[in-house]
This record gives sequence, C-alpha cells and structure tokens, in this order.
Amino acid sequence: MERVAFRTQILSRHLDHPSSSSPSCIQTSACLEYSPAELSESIDFDTKEMRKLMDAHNLEDRDWLYGLIIQSNLFNRRERGGKVFVGPDYNQSKEQQRLITMKRIEYMADRGAFVGWLTHTTPQSQLRRFALQEVADSFDHSLSIKIGVHFFLWGGALQFFGTKRHHDKWLSDTENYRVKGCFAMTELGHGSNVRGIETVTTYDSNTGEFIVNTPCESAQKYWIGGAANHATHTVVFSQLQINGTNQGVHAFIVQIRDADGNVCPNIRIADCGHKIGLNGVDNGRIWFDNVRIPRENLLNSVADVSADGQYLSAIKDPDQRFAAFMAPLTSGRVILASSATYSAKIGLSIAIRYSLTRRAFSLTSNGPEVLLLDYPTHQRRLLPLLAKTYAMSFAANYLKKLYVKRTPESIKTIHVVSSAFKPTLTWHNMRTLQECREAVGGQGLKTENRVGHLKSEYDVQSTFEGDNNVLMQQVSKALLGEYVAAKKKNRPFNGLGLEHMNKPCPVIPSQLTSSTLRSIQFQMNILCLRERDLLNRFTAEVAQHQAQGVSREITFTLTYSLAEDLGKAFADLSIMQIFVEAEETVPAGQLKSVLGLVRSLYAMILLEEDAAFLRYGYLSTDNAAAVRKEVAKLCSELRPHALALVSSFGIPDAFLSPLAFNWIEANAWSSVEN
Repeated sequence: MERVAFRTQILSRHLDHPSSSSPSCIQTSACLEYSPAELSESIDFDTKEMRKLMDAHNLEDRDWLYGLIIQSNLFNRRERGGKVFVGPDYNQSKEQQRLITMKRIEYMADRGAFVGWLTHTTPQSQLRRFALQEVADSFDHSLSIKIGVHFFLWGGALQFFGTKRHHDKWLSDTENYRVKGCFAMTELGHGSNVRGIETVTTYDSNTGEFIVNTPCESAQKYWIGGAANHATHTVVFSQLQINGTNQGVHAFIVQIRDADGNVCPNIRIADCGHKIGLNGVDNGRIWFDNVRIPRENLLNSVADVSADGQYLSAIKDPDQRFAAFMAPLTSGRVILASSATYSAKIGLSIAIRYSLTRRAFSLTSNGPEVLLLDYPTHQRRLLPLLAKTYAMSFAANYLKKLYVKRTPESIKTIHVVSSAFKPTLTWHNMRTLQECREAVGGQGLKTENRVGHLKSEYDVQSTFEGDNNVLMQQVSKALLGEYVAAKKKNRPFNGLGLEHMNKPCPVIPSQLTSSTLRSIQFQMNILCLRERDLLNRFTAEVAQHQAQGVSREITFTLTYSLAEDLGKAFADLSIMQIFVEAEETVPAGQLKSVLGLVRSLYAMILLEEDAAFLRYGYLSTDNAAAVRKEVAKLCSELRPHALALVSSFGIPDAFLSPLAFNWIEANAWSSVEN
C-alpha cells in the first residue's frame, strides 16, 4: 500500500501544478537555434598536420579531385542549409544510377583522372591511383567499385597475369576506356573456393583456339561487375583441360560485346537485379556456350600452351602454381581495407558534428538542454570508434605502401597482412556505421544524411574479395606454418611480426594503474602475450588432432575457434605496432599528446571488447574492471578534441551531409519551397 500511495503522489505532482503568481502555468521558451560547433569547440592542435598523418600521401591530388566533383552538377550538386553538398541520388532507379555512374567516370576520364593508372607502375603513380580511388569512394561506393573493377581487377589481371603481348595490346585502351573490362571469377556455386570453379576451357590444336564453356548452371559467372550493361571484355577464370588432364585454374580474355554494345555470339548475359546497395554497378551473370578465343588470349605469366597443345610452366607443382597465380589479387583487399576506413570517417564526421550541435534533456530544473556529446554514454558510443578509425587509417596506409613497394620476397607478407586487415577494417566500418546511424536518431534513416544508407552500400565488403571469416583462417594457417618451420629448423622467428616470440614472455602486473594502462610498453606486451599464447595453443591443438590421424583439412575445421582468436590477435597487434610507429614520427607537442590519448583508447577498447583476455587469463577480473574505467576516463579527456579529430580527416564539408551542419535550416519550410 505504501508503494501505491507513493506512485499516486508522484502522479498527482504531474497533474496538479503548484500555484504561481503568474497568470499562466504554461511557460514558453525560445525556439532552438543552430550554433556551429566551431564557435564552442576549441582546436588545440594543427589539424592540417594531423591530416597529413591520416591521408599519408597525395593530399594535393585528393583535393584536386574533391574540387572537380564539387563543381559539377553531374555529381548531384545541391544546396541545403546554406551549404553545398554532393552525393548520389538514391531516388533514382538502378538503371538511372548505372547510367549516371558511367557518365561520372567519363567526366573524370576526360579531365585526366585516370592518366597513368595502368601505364605507369612506379610506387608514386600507384599511390596516386589509390588516393583518387579513395576520393571517388568518399563520393559514392558504386563509382569506386565500377572504377575498381575496370582498373584493379580487369586491368590488374592484364598487368599481373599477362605478358608483354597483352600489355601492348590492352593496357592503353583500358586506361582510355576504349575497352571496358570486367572480371569473371565468382560463380553461382563457388566464391571463396576459387579452385573449385566449374567453368571449363579446352584447347583445339587444329585451329589454335581455346574453347570456353559453362557446363552447368552452378558454373554461371555471378556478380560480375560491369557485365550487365557496359563491359566489352572480361577475364574469365576457368579450369584448363589439356589432353584430358586438368591443369587447374587459369585466366583468359574473352570479348563479350561488340563495339555497338551487342552481346557476342554464344554468350548469354543476365542482370543480377536490384541489390541492397551498389545499384550504380551493373552486376551480371554470364554463360559461355563453347566460345572460341585465340590461343594468345590465355594470360600466360605463370603457364602457357604451345601451338600444338603442350602445357608449359616453369612451376611444376600444382599447389605452388595456383599460389603464384593468385598472389597478385591482393590489390582488391588493399583497396577495400582503405575504402572501409574512409566510409567510417564519413559516418563519424557526421555523427560527431551532429552531437556537438544537437541537445537533448536538461540535468537540472529549468536548466539548458545538454549537448549529446557531453553525455558520457554518447562519448562511450562514438569516441572509441573514432580511436579505432585512427588506428585503422594508419593500418590502411601501411598496407598500401607495403603493396606498392612489393617484391617477390614480400608477396607472402602482403597476402597475410591484407587477409587480416581487410576483415578487420571492413567489420569495423560496418559496426561504426551502425552506431553512427543510431547515434543520430531518426535522422539516420534519411538517405541524404548518408550514415544509414552507407551501411547497405558497404555491407558487401564483408564478402567481397574473400569472405572475412575465411580470410582470417588463412592468417592463422600462415602463422602456424611460420611457427612449425621455425621450430623444425630450430631457428629464431623471422617474419609476419613474430619476432617478439624470440624474447622472454611478457609478464602483466597483478594490479594495473592508469599510468600503466596508458604506457606503450604495457599495451604492446599484453597484445604480444595474447598472440604468443594463442599461437602456442593453436599449434598444440592442431598437433593433437593430427597425432590422432585426423587429416589436415578436417583438423582446421575442428580448430576454427582458436583460429579466429589468433587471426584477430595478429591483426590487433600489427595495427597497434603501426600506430606506435606513426606516433613516434610526431614531434613533442599537443598533437602528439592527443595522438597518445587516441592510441591508449584504441588499446583499452581492444582489451575490453575481446573476451580472450579474460578467457585465457591475460587479465584478471579486477584488471578488466580497471580497463573499463580507463575507457570512460579517456573518452572524457578526448571529448574536447572530438571536432578537431574529425576535422583532421580532411573530408570536404560537401561530402558529408546537412545533418553535420545547420540541420535546422536544412529542414526549414523554405527548403521545401525551394
């Protein structure tokens, strides 16, 4: 009864207002007014210098293309809330989106954006290509993917799988878009398992031609970007059968449309249909009905077939030949890793800017409403993701530079690092976009505000260029191979970042203070400890299964849980090491101090989010609680730098959305009338 009486008293207070000398008990307040975040937020470090760290290369080239896009109505230029914005119009049909995407590519080509993308191969020219690709991606993922399929997949296949005869014939025409290429690897029945594809190619020595055939419905080429409307040629991945012997997967150039856009004889093409995103890309399905192509259309850098039908390759082992054949395909993973980082930057720039101008609720009677980012809960939602995005940006830059400076000796490292970073960065992007969508409330549902729609545009990255979970297992297998080789030869670890295992095992203090948690030594030690222990556990579990007669293939399916933990441990440690190295290049001062806070928040969130630190005893429950408290403290300390940190991304205001700026004026009745 006391509880009922208490509730009645509370309700009566809501209904019965106390008497007032005022004739009216309803008090009005002034309407909300937008105040730019720049007026209330301080900038305590040089954002231009921070941007140099974030973008790392080709800043002038990036700004040139940003400007080229912003000035053209072809990129849906519009004014909202007193500012100019550009961005895709998702009200268009998929047919309209595909047409406008192609027109935008032609606009960029006419202005020299793609000069040297295939015909210049220096590290500097490759970095320029990456930079401009990232700008295109910041505008529209469809634009980026359409460009990427043509240059990095079709063009990359010509470069790396082909030889001089292919380079001379195809590269210049591809760079100038006289030839429009696509990349036919994925099939209805096979994606990540490339060795299992079912398309079959045979050789006719009487005519000197290969014959490409789709033997069954599951062998139809699927999700082939560019195939449905625009591509004139494709690189077809197929099993090569010579004299009744299957020589494995090879790549062939096949023309699929003539100069007038008509589908070539014995080829059938169907549209993949409407998608949850990327509708500016014309994904198609292809069937080959005994299509004949010249012998010279085999991309023959790894293997060839003589005029009389003899199979020729310097690499006799089929496994090694397949590995050599697939090695150049890492460029796709490099691009996706970097692309995901820029998408996360856009989401966070919008959500954090909004949270610095949008207020909700007051903490005192008749007090002012509070900025969203002044709530610890909101800081906790966005600022760890901001710290992670900084870390991922350093990782993507490292991966690009590793790729453009590649040597035969570094191919394995690039494969392993890209296999770890592509899943880590694309998963991070999707989580970031989801949190940003929720953090801006219902405004995140509007496509013009970008955040919500970016989720559906980028979702595909989790399975693009290799399923993320499969790639992570490849990382663990590579680490296992390195471990076994070192032990077998009784040599120190050398490669894949495992050199720390040559040192004594790190010891974690029984009690962790704030200063310890923020020290680079502790952060590196605990991440090294996790990777070392998980690699030892994984190796022991694999050895145990194999000692019982279990095959290698089945063993890996039984040890998937440890493999996933190990893959994540490798990625996290590698990214932390890259972050530390980037931080060391910065001279003492406020920028370095802020970067140290960002790095510590990144480290703490890794410890908090991965159950492995508790599961395997790297952290006690008390220390885990200390980590959680430290996350909150770091969020509070980074709060004053939030605007400066997102401003340092260097993304033009026009590439964000009205929600990031004067969202009141952008939604005013005058905007409807105009």
